[in-house]
Amino acid sequence: MEYFNTLFAQYDRVVDLLPDMLIIMDDENRILDTNKTASDALGVVTRPRDPKYIFEIIPKDERSRFSQLLPFQDQARVETRFFKRDGSIMDASGIVRILRVGQSKFWVYFFRDVTEEKRRELDLLRYSNVIQHTLNPIQITDANGVMVYVNAAFEKVTGYTSEELIGKNPRILSSGKHDKSFWQNVWKQIVSGKIWVGRIENKRKDGTPFYTELVISPIIDFEGKVAGYFGAHRDITEQVMLEKRLLHSQRMESIGTLAAGIAHEVGNPLTAISSLVQVIQHTTNDEFAKEKLELINSQINRITKIIRDLVDFSRPSDHILQPTNVNKVVKEALNIVKYSKKASGITFELELDESIPEIVAVPDQLVQVFINILINAMDALEGNEGVIRVQSRISVSSNDKGINSGGKSVEIVITDTGKGISANELEKIFEPFYTTKPTGKGTGLGLWVSYNIIKNFGGDIFVESVPGKGSKFVISLPLRGEE
Repeated sequence: MEYFNTLFAQYDRVVDLLPDMLIIMDDENRILDTNKTASDALGVVTRPRDPKYIFEIIPKDERSRFSQLLPFQDQARVETRFFKRDGSIMDASGIVRILRVGQSKFWVYFFRDVTEEKRRELDLLRYSNVIQHTLNPIQITDANGVMVYVNAAFEKVTGYTSEELIGKNPRILSSGKHDKSFWQNVWKQIVSGKIWVGRIENKRKDGTPFYTELVISPIIDFEGKVAGYFGAHRDITEQVMLEKRLLHSQRMESIGTLAAGIAHEVGNPLTAISSLVQVIQHTTNDEFAKEKLELINSQINRITKIIRDLVDFSRPSDHILQPTNVNKVVKEALNIVKYSKKASGITFELELDESIPEIVAVPDQLVQVFINILINAMDALEGNEGVIRVQSRISVSSNDKGINSGGKSVEIVITDTGKGISANELEKIFEPFYTTKPTGKGTGLGLWVSYNIIKNFGGDIFVESVPGKGSKFVISLPLRGEE
């Protein structure tokens, strides 16, 4: 002990200048010396005649673990906890080395206070867990806009895995709906350190659109510089789709009213023209005239059919509603279309849930809806081989928080592997006289008629499509009563 004290007395001023704390113990865990940094922090006063034991300044629940760390050959890294001078607990990290002097062995412990670091690590762990498991999609980018983190919700809403997104620019999700000037304004604001808030449309991995309300917050470092950006999304895809359906429904109602008026105004003079044609047909023997009059008559009949469709589906249906087996109606419609020339080379797949109960509808009108959509699916294949899949299922509706709200409906899903429908066409697909088919190949009333039939039954119909990959029509019909 005397030798030890003499040795270190020459250097006490040097060790007292160290920013790290120093404790020297003998092999019986007695504290022989400390530097000033350790003494000030821990309140340890070394007394050669009555030395303090290291375990006196270590919390009870830490002593056993600390003692297990000490048996080593030369050097070991140690993390432990100490009582500070004021009684609070310090997290400490450092190394313990063995110092041999003659036959004696001493433990020299260099350590620093990492309490604040531990606290920050714990806070970071808490925040990262909150971000990782929040329902809102979160993305973090570096200062150049390259993604460095995405949470599970972001993966779910985009369809990409984190491995596919990390290191990429967010433009990988671009739908092309926002022009260059839009993003220039966003960057101008966030680069200046301000928060940007707005609604954006992006594109999932499968090509379908999704909509979010986005808040972009700059991440400022200790020097006041922008180190990255924190993007918090709120998925509003369902809300936007409902808004679009509402607007579409209102527009269709207006078009229906207009169509009924036009049909009435056109119908009267058309009847007069048809009567005159029939009179002339009965009073002339000119074969050329008869041929042309027959052509006129066929076109009048075509116009009359269109007018009849307009009138029928721009006013409430007077057909009798009755309990209807949806699966039976689907099979009937499929049997009608699959033997046509258009069906050559097409594989029809049927996946029907036989447990579906009956719904209230008009079977003949429902057959017409399914036939119209199946014919469109066959046309989308453009004479090529492909697959048309028809499924039936029960769907349970949920509220905006994803919680089951109990409303049940029957869904008929018709999917094809055809050419698909562009986003611009999707917005107009249920409007009367709108068709993507060549002139003379369709009137553009089939889907409009189908839309109105389903709406009259209290149901809904919508389409998802990716150009080049195919389309999916979903017809939803409500289950009433106790179903």
